[in-house]
Amino acid sequence: MTERKDENDRIGTYELAVEEARAKVKQPPLYRVVLINDDYTPMEFVVDILESVFGMERMRATQVMLEVHTKGKGVCGVFNFEIAETRVAQVMAIAQQHQHPLLCTMEES
Repeated sequence: MTERKDENDRIGTYELAVEEARAKVKQPPLYRVVLINDDYTPMEFVVDILESVFGMERMRATQVMLEVHTKGKGVCGVFNFEIAETRVAQVMAIAQQHQHPLLCTMEES
């Protein structure tokens, strides 16, 4: 609080308005979940994975599967770290249960 005198020589007090600096909030990094092509996993299995794990519609899942098949890899989605890590683990577990060598990774977006 600071004292001041006004025109009538009265001493009054007033509060200084101090604005705290706002911390700049940085958005967390995002990660792409990527399927890697192999010569053994059936295309239909990949489409099923994309539908069940990533919630894709059949047509979109087929497009991503064809991208994996023709380009060697395909992006399944972009998520925060925890979700991306969980999706990778789900895909790898399902592929292993069905004895397919399908690889799924994540990379920073």
